[in-house]
Amino acid sequence: MRVEDSRFIRGRGNYTDDVKLPGMLYMEILRSPLAHARIISIDTSRAWAIPGVRLVLTGEMMAQRNLAWMPTLSYDTQAVLATDKVRFQGQEVCVVVADDPYIAKDGCEAIDVEYEPLPPIVNPEQSAAPGAPVIRDDKQGQVDNTCYRWEVGDREATERAFAEADVVSKLKLHYPRSHPSPIECCGSVADFDPATKKLTVYMTSQAPHIVRSAVALIAELPEHMIRIVSPDVGGGFGNKVPVYPGYVHSILASILLGKPVKWTEDKTGNLISTGFGRDMYLDGEMALRSDGKILAVRMHADTDQGAFFADAQPSKFKIGLMHSTFACYNIGTGYITAQGHYTNKAPGGVAYRCSFRVTEAMFFQERMVQAAADDLGIDQAEFRRVNLLPDDAFPARTPFGFLVDSGQYDKCLQIGLDAIGYEEFRREQAAARAKGRLLGIGISTMTEPLGAGNSREYDILGIKMFDSAELRVHLTGKAILRTGAKTQGQGHETTWAQIVSHELGIPAADVVVEEGDTDTAPYGMGTYASRSTPVAGAAVSMVSRKIRAKARKIAAHLLEVSEEDIEWELGRFFVRGAPERGATIQECAMAAYSNMPDGMEPGLEGNAYYDPPNLTWPFACYIVTVEVDPETGVWDVLRVVAVDDCGVRINPMIVEGQIMGGLTEAYAMSNMQFQTYDAEGNIVGSNYMDYLIPTAWETPGFELHEVVTPCPHHPIGAKGVGECAAVGGPAAFVNAVLDAIAHTGVRNIDMPVLPDRVWTALQTHQDVSGAPPVRNG
Repeated sequence: MRVEDSRFIRGRGNYTDDVKLPGMLYMEILRSPLAHARIISIDTSRAWAIPGVRLVLTGEMMAQRNLAWMPTLSYDTQAVLATDKVRFQGQEVCVVVADDPYIAKDGCEAIDVEYEPLPPIVNPEQSAAPGAPVIRDDKQGQVDNTCYRWEVGDREATERAFAEADVVSKLKLHYPRSHPSPIECCGSVADFDPATKKLTVYMTSQAPHIVRSAVALIAELPEHMIRIVSPDVGGGFGNKVPVYPGYVHSILASILLGKPVKWTEDKTGNLISTGFGRDMYLDGEMALRSDGKILAVRMHADTDQGAFFADAQPSKFKIGLMHSTFACYNIGTGYITAQGHYTNKAPGGVAYRCSFRVTEAMFFQERMVQAAADDLGIDQAEFRRVNLLPDDAFPARTPFGFLVDSGQYDKCLQIGLDAIGYEEFRREQAAARAKGRLLGIGISTMTEPLGAGNSREYDILGIKMFDSAELRVHLTGKAILRTGAKTQGQGHETTWAQIVSHELGIPAADVVVEEGDTDTAPYGMGTYASRSTPVAGAAVSMVSRKIRAKARKIAAHLLEVSEEDIEWELGRFFVRGAPERGATIQECAMAAYSNMPDGMEPGLEGNAYYDPPNLTWPFACYIVTVEVDPETGVWDVLRVVAVDDCGVRINPMIVEGQIMGGLTEAYAMSNMQFQTYDAEGNIVGSNYMDYLIPTAWETPGFELHEVVTPCPHHPIGAKGVGECAAVGGPAAFVNAVLDAIAHTGVRNIDMPVLPDRVWTALQTHQDVSGAPPVRNG
């Protein structure tokens, strides 16, 4: 059992909504019912008249304090409260603070807002069309709906490779919007003390230090007078990285009223307004030799950013790490272009359980690989085997500049094929086809760059993406560890203690782990993009080694020998050649406070800031078999085999839990999670009747296998695993369904691969798009 599970299963977790402070008030947000409209007037008089209403905030009031707009993590601006117009359904228009949450809701319902509807835009094609209304007319010099253009790779070399190709394989598809859907929605309790001028905010944040810095910039408060506390967080998945307007509202309300103000987001508010993932369109091409060799890749991506460019990603990369695509394949050259588009939708682009757009990269990659194998008439497994990087190719530089340092890709693929019984399934598939049954098998082989990243290339808002750990070993040999990371279910309290135990020999039960309080934790970049073990875990290892180095000097003093004569075994130093003479780490800790060598500072504590030399590159092979009902389009999962190489596994139980959770999300994205927009900009999927979350009943079983290739530069050889299955899994499910209906000639069905889409493909023998808008009724 994980250490933290003891309190969670007893209902003793401490979440933001559990925080109750004396005199606390409650906040509710009034959201726009329209996707695009000019605000003619806002009448708040009826709300002010309700007994118990303490404050009604409008965009105009925010503007008077220079708080109507705030910076995003992508160097754009985002409305805190709408002033001139609303730009997506669900945008924040007014805020009411009252004595209890029900009065605050009543206050919102009493506000009268007059809108002038404007034409809505719900996809990049509409956004880029001539004469399209400019959504961000608040931005000086903005004459269209483009928010960025980006390119990477060698265009000329790629064009030469395509000119020499025997076959050019093409594929167009859309990765739809996906909502992280954490069990706990966003929320905050802002407490500004008028006497001390200190602001304390309890909030659902995956990156409390980044939020503190952002609040200091927005609210113009000195950073040392801001304390951000993230208590237990009920799931994040990237949703709780950004700074949301609701946080700013509660902070300003507390400053104005001098009382604590709580905001707890409801499920509908979360589904329609907070950070989305995906919503990217691909136009991809592969240059192929007839023998199956991939010569080059050419891709263009259009991203639907919503009304504000609010991606949480490294500053240098406008489309995240999309260019990690095809990193596991031996390809000579490639060229990627991308364009971001403003639309009348909630801002998207959060790293929903992925390393900054890597989910899209790997989905596009594996869908293109499947299509290319079909175009060449080559078995999909053999096509991958021909092109995967061989073991002796490492370290390998990808066409887009990444350095992939280690892996056993062919071994992972072979283990997966053997486990699923690939050749036998192919025979069963052919026999079933003769009887009218449609069986399919899908493969996804991918590597994901984790741990962004080294300070040469990676920052957010100029802050380098290092991470930190502080370790204090008390004189009794017990320890407290604090890190700049923030767990939301990853099991840090268990894993970090195990790393300390591995490095120092202190029992894991004697190590307490604390995170999420900026007044006590060292400055760190938080937890997202699978940074925990690759970066924060490395910092824990490094600070433990610093402590061990000091303890070695103390041991030499206690044993009255030179430091060079001291040897180490887990938890104990001893004299070389005389192992019976030794000192435990606990004895060294006592001596650090009572019998240290002359000239040495007392205490046994330290900190480490870890700047990774490179990303880590876990690899995975996911294989899925399905059966499709030709009469209804319903498809059932028969088996799922996962082979993960995440380097050294610190806690196998936690690793397996992460993989199973990721595969469950992958299944949901491929099969049932449908969130889109109609022509009026109304969101379809604003509740859990429409946006489905898989239960144990729907979720298939998973068969897990492992390969271990230690990362050569990580202190303990770990690579990370938290997102791999969610990143690589969707393509395996989709590829399996398309393999089952390959006889129709259909090359693509956009996710989610709903039964009606499969049925349409079977009837028409044509690809099925899921891009918005959809028709209501």
